[in-house]
Amino acid sequence: MFTIAALYHFTRIGDPAALKPALVALCAAEEVKGTLLLANEGVNGTIAGPRKGIDAVIAHLRSLPGCADLEWKESTSAQPPFGKMKVRLKREIVTMGQPDVDPRARVGHYVKPQDWNALISAPDVAVIDTRNAYEVAIGSFDGAIDPKTESFGDFPAWWEENKAQFEGKRVAMFCTGGIRCEKSTNYLLSQGVEDVYHLKGGILKYLEEVPEPDSKWHGACFVFDNRVSVEHGLREGPHLLCHGCRRPLLPSDTNRAEYEAGVSCHLCIDETSAEDKARFRERQRQMTLARLRQA
Repeated sequence: MFTIAALYHFTRIGDPAALKPALVALCAAEEVKGTLLLANEGVNGTIAGPRKGIDAVIAHLRSLPGCADLEWKESTSAQPPFGKMKVRLKREIVTMGQPDVDPRARVGHYVKPQDWNALISAPDVAVIDTRNAYEVAIGSFDGAIDPKTESFGDFPAWWEENKAQFEGKRVAMFCTGGIRCEKSTNYLLSQGVEDVYHLKGGILKYLEEVPEPDSKWHGACFVFDNRVSVEHGLREGPHLLCHGCRRPLLPSDTNRAEYEAGVSCHLCIDETSAEDKARFRERQRQMTLARLRQA
């Protein structure tokens, strides 16, 4: 059984590159795989491995200056969620493209999963899903507004175009694990919105702690690993990934005429050129050969 840890922490890191070698070495030694992002504003990522390895990496991260309060959310998988380990240096640990946004200064009011239902049921509360459209497509909270953004960096423009409809409302926001809401609530506060709330621990914490009969969540939650989606209790969802466009699909979608493994699905068949598809087919062929050699 593999332990999966989803984590983020905003703190000032003067030289992120200096932290990379030790992290790479530790993850390799402990057989931990996944992705960690390092930037001047902090650390973000999801990693998976044996219990001992995850404990070692978390302990190392929490020993870094300013990271003692780093929190993480755990789940498990019977299969390896990641194929390799990547430690990457970034400008932002979650890209919003707003240089004045600083979650360390202030964020919205945290709402525990047990209190979330009451908040989003209130008539004066507007609920906004800050995730991308392909994530929202497979699951969300009852009554949540979908901005239909292709990336988190599109959110500020969407807000500017739609902010009038939220006048006089309290705004409740949520995302997968909480990191996007750290920035989006700070952004709304800077735009003069007074009452801003966000789900502490994100959807993952809600699905872990709120019993399914009491839940206002419907569908599955997209996750950025080989499980593709999770449902209540963080059990693995039914989705698989189109490796042409990286969008989640249901198994029945693979029976559609537009689906070609590793190349296209009904969502992206018209989005890529013949040259793109030829390249994807070659990639798929190489992956198949690699699996056969390992068998």
